[in-house]
Amino acid sequence: MAMAALRREGRRFAAPLISPQPITAIRSSLIAEEQVPVGVRSISTQIVRNRMKSVKNIQKITKAMKMVAASKLRGVQSRTENSRGLWQPFTALLGDFPSVDVKKNVIITVSSDKGLCGGINSTSVKISKAIYRMTSGPEKEAKYVIIGEKAKAQLVRDSKKDIALSISEVQKNPLSYTQVSVLADDILKNVEFDALRVVFNKFHSVVAFLPTVATVLSPEVLEREAESGGKIGDLDSYEIEGGETKGEILQNLAEFQFSCVMFNAVLENACSEMGARMSAMDSSSRNAGDMLDRLTLTYNRTRQASITTELIEIISGASALEG
Repeated sequence: MAMAALRREGRRFAAPLISPQPITAIRSSLIAEEQVPVGVRSISTQIVRNRMKSVKNIQKITKAMKMVAASKLRGVQSRTENSRGLWQPFTALLGDFPSVDVKKNVIITVSSDKGLCGGINSTSVKISKAIYRMTSGPEKEAKYVIIGEKAKAQLVRDSKKDIALSISEVQKNPLSYTQVSVLADDILKNVEFDALRVVFNKFHSVVAFLPTVATVLSPEVLEREAESGGKIGDLDSYEIEGGETKGEILQNLAEFQFSCVMFNAVLENACSEMGARMSAMDSSSRNAGDMLDRLTLTYNRTRQASITTELIEIISGASALEG
């Protein structure tokens, strides 16, 4: 009889335990905890501390990258300014013809091998694509020569079949005219062209760079332009010595002009890259500082709320014991 009474008591208390009401209450409380946004007082202080630690580490990295870019910029800037005197005499003698109409165009896009330098690579790619649309047609041919991994990663998506040559790790060693002249010679041997259009970013200041297009014509086009008169026709007024013909002189001038333009373009783009990286890392460091301030405020509020809750529990417990 005692066992039968115990079963009756168990059945009487089992109904409320298996009723859906407590389960619904527990489920709603769990959902409420999962939907709590970051930054409110119910967040764990350990999560905030881990987030603060991550932001501090990121800030240290961005500050270090800014200092490295600043040190590299000092060395590249002086060489960049000196390199401008190489190609300017060619522009004065042969001119620059960005709107020349030829059949074979080669667009040389100069970019960087590394990122975290703002939008200089995207700007060069956009201008290269615009030049490609302008110079391509039914009776025309346009190809890309890419210098740098970042431009290659963007152009290979929709223009893979139009890429004639891709070169990377140009800035792995300190840039010199010998290194760039070898690079220019490889380009001249591997592509056929009537006009080479070099797209790069010209350095103005740490926070400003100007997308620039330099045009180098082939010896045949130069000779044709010289015969038709114009600025290149002024070469007839110079005395030719050494037994070389006018075509041979134009070919040597075109090759030397292209190597000088490439040397200046690579240096200008490297200088713009360092300046853009300095600006980007400075903005990242300031943003990390602002985020760290917000996380510190959240941490202090959460810690204060937990301390206040513990004090209320202690006081309530003491009052209950005394009462």
